Amino acid sequence: MLVALLSRGHALLVGVPGLAKTLLVATLAQALDLSFGRVQFTPDLLPADITGTDVLEEDPEAGRRRLRFAPGPIFANLILADEINRTPPKTQAALLQAMQERRVTSGTTTHDLPDPFQVFATRNPIEQEGTYPLPEAQLDRFLLEVHVGYPSVEEEREIARRTTSGALKDAPRVLSVDELRKLQALIPRLPVTDEALDLAVRLARTTRPDDKAAPSIVTKYVRFGAGPRGSQALVLAAKARAALRGEAAVEPEDVRELAVAVLRHRLVLSYRAEADGVRDVDIVNGVKDSVR
Repeated sequence: MLVALLSRGHALLVGVPGLAKTLLVATLAQALDLSFGRVQFTPDLLPADITGTDVLEEDPEAGRRRLRFAPGPIFANLILADEINRTPPKTQAALLQAMQERRVTSGTTTHDLPDPFQVFATRNPIEQEGTYPLPEAQLDRFLLEVHVGYPSVEEEREIARRTTSGALKDAPRVLSVDELRKLQALIPRLPVTDEALDLAVRLARTTRPDDKAAPSIVTKYVRFGAGPRGSQALVLAAKARAALRGEAAVEPEDVRELAVAVLRHRLVLSYRAEADGVRDVDIVNGVKDSVR
């Protein structure tokens, strides 16, 4: 999440209910003194419910009615889009357009979203009945897809102890908004070695079944691989990881560590992959093994 935050990118969190995905995003916003907005996606949610809409109101000074834009919950620094795949494509597209352009148009007026503006969307991997899977072009707008697993025995014991022993304390603020903006501006300026840049491009290209270097697992199970946005995202995310680790430049190891989170949701698998039980993570790991 910190990699996505510093990269000014959006992240898709995948996990079953009850893993504190909402609490995680809300706590991050609190620790960084950012405004937080939550949108619970449902089948009857409309685009205006997210972006806001023009409302007609009385203007006492002019003695007539006028239109006023009422901002939606998307006008915050960190947005939690809860179960994004439970709302129709039209509403999904409204959010994803705002993610790409960082602004909202209502009528003929364009409204800029706050800076920073980042979306952490969640998707439930179970109970797929009545859902609307995100199209590949929209998934490509997420910098990372992060799979949230179950906690370990020790972690779950600590969770049970803390959450049943009274009210949880608020997270202390560790950064201001201005300090966060400065960190985000630093990330693109971080140098990247030629080896790391070459690795990022080769990893993205090798996920394409028509590439000469594609391994057999790709040619057999992948219909479409990652586009140029995949290699761009891989380099940018690797820069954020290097900065978090205090490194002076991006090394190949930074690229390899983030390959799965950056590339897995950019692959379109064939029906044969589903029949054989081959997952996107298996494909990316196969690509990592083939690219040295």
